[in-house]
Amino acid sequence: MRSPRTAKRLAWAACAVAGALAAAACGGGAGSGGSGAVLSSSWGDPQNPLEPANTNEVQGGKVLDMVFRGLKRYDPRTGKAKNMLAQSIETTDSRNFTITVKDGWKFSNGEPVTAKSFVDAWNYGASLRNNQKNAYFFGYIEGYDKVHPETGRQTADTLSGLKVTGPRTFTVRLNQKFSTFPDTLGYAAFDPLPSTFFTDHEGWIAKPVGNGPYRIESYTRGSAMNLRKWDGYPGPDKARNDGVTLLVYTDSNTAYTDVLAGNLDLVDDVPATQLKNVKTDLNGRYINTPAGIIQTLAFPYYDPKWNTPGARKVRTGLSMAINREQITDTIFRGTRTPATDWTSPVLGADGGFKAGLCGEACTYDPARARQLVREGGGLPGGQVRITYNADTGSHKQWVDAVCNSINNALGNDKACVGNPVGTFADFRNQISQHKMSGPFRAGWQMDYPLIQNFLQPLYYTNASSNDGKWSDKRFDHLVDQANAESDRARAVQLFQQAEGVVRDNMAAIPLWYQNGSAGYTDRLHDVALNPFSVPVYDEIKVG
Repeated sequence: MRSPRTAKRLAWAACAVAGALAAAACGGGAGSGGSGAVLSSSWGDPQNPLEPANTNEVQGGKVLDMVFRGLKRYDPRTGKAKNMLAQSIETTDSRNFTITVKDGWKFSNGEPVTAKSFVDAWNYGASLRNNQKNAYFFGYIEGYDKVHPETGRQTADTLSGLKVTGPRTFTVRLNQKFSTFPDTLGYAAFDPLPSTFFTDHEGWIAKPVGNGPYRIESYTRGSAMNLRKWDGYPGPDKARNDGVTLLVYTDSNTAYTDVLAGNLDLVDDVPATQLKNVKTDLNGRYINTPAGIIQTLAFPYYDPKWNTPGARKVRTGLSMAINREQITDTIFRGTRTPATDWTSPVLGADGGFKAGLCGEACTYDPARARQLVREGGGLPGGQVRITYNADTGSHKQWVDAVCNSINNALGNDKACVGNPVGTFADFRNQISQHKMSGPFRAGWQMDYPLIQNFLQPLYYTNASSNDGKWSDKRFDHLVDQANAESDRARAVQLFQQAEGVVRDNMAAIPLWYQNGSAGYTDRLHDVALNPFSVPVYDEIKVG
């Protein structure tokens, strides 16, 4: 139903899941900390122009979060979707929605934000000819198969399920029931766009215009982006500082030492090598909070060796051979937590997180691990090779630790080895071309805080990020039921039943949940990270 997901997953797999966001940057160097009420923060160049529907990696997402506001906004503390520009989102059947936009909102160029601002933006984002990387987010809207067909040319210019019905009202018809659809509307792909985006696209790309609390003043690729507070911002979450200077770093260690030297105000990812000293170095100005990110090992189900009843036992045995607690304690020092399900604690119980859902399958038990691997017919090919990209150091560290744990549990020092691939791009190319012969590193950062987002894109048959091509009819059926369920609590229960199918098949091995981490100077106050591990810039006070 959705286009293949690439860059966002790639950026997080290469950086955030590895614990080195700044490693994704493509420029370098330190910068001065700025003066007055403008703060400086570490950053990396976005992969794509800052079009909301074309930005699906974290560095560009940070900017969009400052420059735009959508129908919903995810609470920076709880992650819950709350109305921002939406005055109301109404439905009687979880398929047809009537949306009313609040009055009084405008873009920083003075243009009013209307229903058309959203409908035009969504149609642009969905269109195949515009080649937007987030197009698949519009896949639930009726007519998507015409504007973005899987093969051939598009046969429609606009989504038939979108209709402007008034200056501030529009309707959305989905191609299936999706009760929690309104909660997805805080994601950047659904942001509104001003008319200048369409009439002077080149000019807009050079200097994006949004409707959030900050304006982009200037950007020099490989160096810095300067954002300044927009005094005319009509929202309730006005910036509490005069602006943010995002400085490009290629090495998070350099950013960290610049914070210590006072040359940078905020580093939004503390490198693993500094974790043992960070509390002393920063005298308490260190944040380590849960984020909606999970690391897993995925499997190639297109390889017949991994798609047998015996292989299911082998996968479960491998999971039980991994000493998650020891690895997270010794390598990640409290910035990772052993996973006991396939979602994230940031969802909370009401949102679908169920601690311990994995049960004994995620509990370290060497004897049981050996038994299951033996009962399953042994390791396919006699050895497990965990594939990962070698262009960031921390992957090798934890992959080696996982293999050592498996080898010790199975009593065979050659049972598991790391299989490094030179670059992240080569790694992803091999995955997309279905060339994996064994387990491979996978990571997921939530797009929006729903249990559905941790399950459907990854495990539904032929879903956008189902890289291993796992398929199970019962899982698919339960997801379909959950999406159609209008009662939220009942929908969560059905999703958890679907997650139980993932567990019973060990479709992927959950390893650990990732925290967001940050360090800052004594110039800053009220520093916090949201559940996506991004600094809540508008709340930071300087001085």
